[in-house]
Amino acid sequence: QVQLVESGGGLVQAGGSLRLSCAASGSIFSINAMGWYRQAPGQQRELVASITRGGRGRTNYGDSVKGRFTIARDDAKNMLFLQMNSLKPEDTAVYYCHALSVTFFNYWGQGTQVTVSS
Repeated sequence: QVQLVESGGGLVQAGGSLRLSCAASGSIFSINAMGWYRQAPGQQRELVASITRGGRGRTNYGDSVKGRFTIARDDAKNMLFLQMNSLKPEDTAVYYCHALSVTFFNYWGQGTQVTVSS
């Protein structure tokens, strides 16, 4: 089992920045990749960014956040981060930390609300 706990959400004005954090615990060794997803009201959950474990990590970003968001991890502390810059009102959503195990099991955090005002 893997437990994921997000923090760092909040209210910010358009153009501002936020940094999300995700603390992972439990069977960390079973994690193959981690990432961030978001879900706005009435919309499907979508990938924001992901990073593979091991080495420098291979990253992948959703088209709408490329160039504005950066995903990073600290394996020593079992932490995952999402630096969000140049935030837009359309970035408003609940952001979920995600982990994919080597057996392709999905783990999710409880989510953290990000609200960007115009």
